[in-house]
Amino acid sequence: MFFRLGSEGTERSFDRGVARVGGMERRPTIYDVAEAAGVAASTVSRAFARPGRVNAETAARIFEAAQRLGYRSGSLAGLVPTRTRSIALVVTDITNPFYADIIRGAHEAAGELGYTVLLSHTQEDAQLEREWTERELRAVEGVLLTSSRMSDQAIRMMAKQKPLIVLNRRLPEVASILVDNARGMRRAVEHLAELGHESVTYVAGPESSWTDGVRWQALREAAYELDLKVRRVGPSNSPTIQAGFARAREISNQRATAVIAYNDVVAIGVLKGLLRLGLDVPGDVSVVGFDNTLLAEITEPELTTVAAPLHAMGATGVRNLVAMVGGAVPSREPMVMPMRLVTRRSTGQRSRKRTSPALGTTNAPPSASAATSRESGSR
Repeated sequence: MFFRLGSEGTERSFDRGVARVGGMERRPTIYDVAEAAGVAASTVSRAFARPGRVNAETAARIFEAAQRLGYRSGSLAGLVPTRTRSIALVVTDITNPFYADIIRGAHEAAGELGYTVLLSHTQEDAQLEREWTERELRAVEGVLLTSSRMSDQAIRMMAKQKPLIVLNRRLPEVASILVDNARGMRRAVEHLAELGHESVTYVAGPESSWTDGVRWQALREAAYELDLKVRRVGPSNSPTIQAGFARAREISNQRATAVIAYNDVVAIGVLKGLLRLGLDVPGDVSVVGFDNTLLAEITEPELTTVAAPLHAMGATGVRNLVAMVGGAVPSREPMVMPMRLVTRRSTGQRSRKRTSPALGTTNAPPSASAATSRESGSR
């Protein structure tokens, strides 16, 4: 498996026909040309691939911008005629254990099919993700995007150039594989209600995450049906243990008795922060995570969490992607994989010592318009 790690930031500079990414020189991409010419990146792609499809004046402006920036059409994604037997796997944060099983499943399936996986880590940065993925399109036969932070438009454009599947995000006209977030959240809320909790605090993930929006909406719907109050704290644009730890005092000040976090690592941060404040988990506060990563079993107390079939998702994504490379036409509807609740010692009967105040809570019916359909995001 090859690792291509993204850099920390992007500095735009086109002196001598190169751009700078985190202090390193790189060749300009079609996105740079599109920005300079004032057109969409898809228009730049057509200008080089199918010149007759673009207005002559627009094409001239594109070619002039490309020459000024030092862009070479030979680097245009999708023009490599040879078989590389490689696929790109793009993850937003390689340090997040959520991706470990997905990567392993993808790598194993690719090996069985005679393919190599090129792994990119884009550090929760949509711009970096777009630039690195566009570059990799030259060297691979297909792309597997995991919890992408790119815009819908950018993903659709890439899907027109190479076979592409998105994990953890629903996007019309693009093949996708999802987990049943709504059902998983429902089971978590039911579990807390059975333990006597009357309100739930949700610790949110990144604002750009499609999955975060889906989970929050599912929580609101389940809480309304079960007559529970809900709160939301966040967002956590870097969904790490540190982010969860930083939310602990806010949760404590709310006198919350039950917390559901965006993912396991945020939940573990919340758990550790509550313990540091002298609260007992689950005696004072019950904590639930999402994903059932390895860390959920080794924290103290062990974390109750909603399990996702991560290994199967990675393997299925690769197998379907290779089938698309071979000419298979993907279904218009996303593949939805099941989730299940794994109960451990971080949840328990509601303590009557901590009474959640009504202030700042809501049990109003969720609006259909609140359902998230964000331009960018996943996981």
